[in-house]
Amino acid sequence: MNLRPFIEKFARRMSEVEAALSDPKLFANPIKSQEMAREYSRLKSLTEAGGRYLKALDDLAQHEAFLKTEPAESELAQLTREEIAALQIQAERLSREVMLGLAPPDPADSRNSIIEIRAGAGGSESALFAADLHRMYTRYAADRGWKVEDMDSSPSELGGFKEVIFGVTGVDVFKRLKYESGVHRVQRVPATEAQGRIHTSTSTVAVLPEAQEVDLEIKPEDLEINVCRASGKGGQGVNTTDSAVQIIYKPTGMMVRCADERSQQKNKVKAMTVLRSRLLEIKVAEEDAKYAARRKAQVGSGERNERIRTYNFPQNRVTDHRIELTLYNLPTFIEGELDCIIDPLIADDLEKRLSALKL
Repeated sequence: MNLRPFIEKFARRMSEVEAALSDPKLFANPIKSQEMAREYSRLKSLTEAGGRYLKALDDLAQHEAFLKTEPAESELAQLTREEIAALQIQAERLSREVMLGLAPPDPADSRNSIIEIRAGAGGSESALFAADLHRMYTRYAADRGWKVEDMDSSPSELGGFKEVIFGVTGVDVFKRLKYESGVHRVQRVPATEAQGRIHTSTSTVAVLPEAQEVDLEIKPEDLEINVCRASGKGGQGVNTTDSAVQIIYKPTGMMVRCADERSQQKNKVKAMTVLRSRLLEIKVAEEDAKYAARRKAQVGSGERNERIRTYNFPQNRVTDHRIELTLYNLPTFIEGELDCIIDPLIADDLEKRLSALKL
């Protein structure tokens, strides 16, 4: 296909954004200015790739024309054929880069995230697996230089989590972690299994883009805020003060609780962050489809036959069922080395978005 019109369109839009960024008035709106800056960076990259692509096409045409005038067996003809082969590979790679730019990025990709992990089917073993997933994402975040902030948790008796909620802040957090939403299935011999039998359990993961105050209006009269004494881990100071905060959003009955901090005010801020992100997810889903359908597609019911990924410890295997990718590196994967699956998931998503464009 002829990509020149698209490349010229990228260049024109880049000039428009560049002009907008030169206006000091734009920076009175920090969110808008950040969005424009990100768009400019994306368009600049695409325009530069487009320029290299067009040059590769021109060079390719010149080499092919020269080859027609040169004796086929000459040394110069052989060198030209080698150059043509290299230019064809380069042009194909650059055309792919430009075409991927035609699929608009998810506006939420640059946002921080709220991650909610819940034990599913499998009793105490599913709660232990939820704790494994929490550690896995925490270590992945540390490797990428992201910051993790615990918000709330409900520990199980054996040291796992019935539920754990935490925030992750950094560059491209939602862009990389959004593919983790769904049912995660583990197959292994539990520590409590005396007969050495393999059990199958699940935990659900929901990754929500962190909402900003401008995304939606939450009226104070729609909130019921209660404080209570925290329980569980956190030390004597947390457990003996009325620092835990519970917020109920009256229009829907949605409840959010945060008890991680000693400060009641800090817990309130964290709880509002979670509430706002959950409400944003509902708002976005309602624009596309009914919220219930999207939520079920994202995490299902937690049953064993609903899964996006399987962690099979006896076989040292991790399988992502969405892209039918199986790797035999489970020990390193569960310790936070997730890019070997996240990168292919991103590539697959881009391929599907390109196909939907029907270029």
